[in-house]
Amino acid sequence: MNFQHKTIFITGGSTGIGLAIANAFVQQGNHIIIFARTVSKLELAIKEMASHKISAEQKISFYNCDTSNYNEVQTIFQKAIEENGSPDILINCVGIAQPGYFEEISFESFDHTIKTNLYSTWNVCSVVAPFMKKNGGHILNTSSIAGFVGVFGYTDYCMAKSGIIGYSEALRSELKPYNIFVSVLCPPDTDTPGLQLENATKPEETKAISGNAKLLKPEFVAQEVLRQLQSKKFMIIPGMDGKFTLLLKRFFPLLLEWFMDRSIQKVQRRK
Repeated sequence: MNFQHKTIFITGGSTGIGLAIANAFVQQGNHIIIFARTVSKLELAIKEMASHKISAEQKISFYNCDTSNYNEVQTIFQKAIEENGSPDILINCVGIAQPGYFEEISFESFDHTIKTNLYSTWNVCSVVAPFMKKNGGHILNTSSIAGFVGVFGYTDYCMAKSGIIGYSEALRSELKPYNIFVSVLCPPDTDTPGLQLENATKPEETKAISGNAKLLKPEFVAQEVLRQLQSKKFMIIPGMDGKFTLLLKRFFPLLLEWFMDRSIQKVQRRK
């Protein structure tokens, strides 16, 4: 697929990785429609994206939507498709993490994490995919390094993000006959407003594990997305640390477990 002059839907496009991806696609001359819950953030994002336009003909717009609510997704996304056409590329970037010790994570927090990450991805794909079948396209769902490695302090988040990987693998098989490619993005820790919120509740053991990897910029992640989507790669892992972690998980799982346990034990010995 030529990733120019396309219509691209991005959920979670008002901040963080979603906004960085939106800006990167705008700079390629595409039409971008972003979706998020907070209107004030959407308005700021639109202004930022407009500054990156390379053509006056480019369309940039937003829709206010809670993607964890199926009925709302059905109404808003059908309206968006009526007004903009079916997207050539759908990127699901909605996500949240609220790290903490397993016993201290409330059901309400768990429920919110699962619905924001899993339900949002399912809801949007279920509404948009039938429209994409006519002309084909590409769907990118966002998981995490925590989608294939269980990380201390992220029990509910790991459950959600590993689910997205499995879901994307199954969806890829079902949509392939319609010329719809499915990929999954697995970024490591990235310097976003969401990460700042995570750090407020993150256990010290989790911080010790995270400190072993380089913190990425969302703009770098966005450029990796553009580059690797063009090669139709299924799993997109920005940065060498993430790729190395996947190799350890696949071929030396006990070594990876030892590295993580050592970081955890160092913290717990200091308590």
